[in-house]
Amino acid sequence: MKCFIIAMDKEAEPVIAAMDNKKESKICGKRVICGTLYSEEASVVICGVGKVNAACGTQFAIDVLRAETVINVGFAGALNGGMNVGDIYSVSKVVQYDFDLTQLNGNEIGTLDEFRENYLSLDICGNFPQKKLATGDRFNDSKEDFKLLTETLVADLRDMEGGAIAQVCIHANIKCYEYKIVSDIAGSGSTTEQYLKNIKLCANTFSGNLEKIFKN
Repeated sequence: MKCFIIAMDKEAEPVIAAMDNKKESKICGKRVICGTLYSEEASVVICGVGKVNAACGTQFAIDVLRAETVINVGFAGALNGGMNVGDIYSVSKVVQYDFDLTQLNGNEIGTLDEFRENYLSLDICGNFPQKKLATGDRFNDSKEDFKLLTETLVADLRDMEGGAIAQVCIHANIKCYEYKIVSDIAGSGSTTEQYLKNIKLCANTFSGNLEKIFKN
């Protein structure tokens, strides 16, 4: 069974609207919808914003819903040129940019204690261009973060959930696909204002690509 892990209701609306035979419940404070999608069993866990919420939602999907494949879809910020609002990308690698053990062990920033490299590799869908994602529990216009993300980590996109979802799936040996839709572009004004303005466009992109994402 495939399970979508999505942070917020407004990001999840396209997939929920397309599901049949829906049954909804609230478990451990999280909205859970089970049903069918394109005649296949599917579920959605709306995990909440941030890495802890994302990890909890993913583990719930694996342990309780018995998900065999996890699909994370979310709206994300673009960090470099060549990307436009509404574009959708498949995440090839993800790093947690706010995880820092460099002072303790000398590893590159973002290297989790149980890994040797900072970027974690994901399963890939060939239907969309591939980009590198940086995840952190921050939503801001920080110049320091931008420098870290673009110069040190050379990431293309940033979000608040993808890295934690990937970490859980790797430990559970579960397939994990992640797709990010550009909601804001660094250097193009307030991240918050861009995000709020472009939510509907991003949701339309998700709706238009849902079948490709689900059947990957």
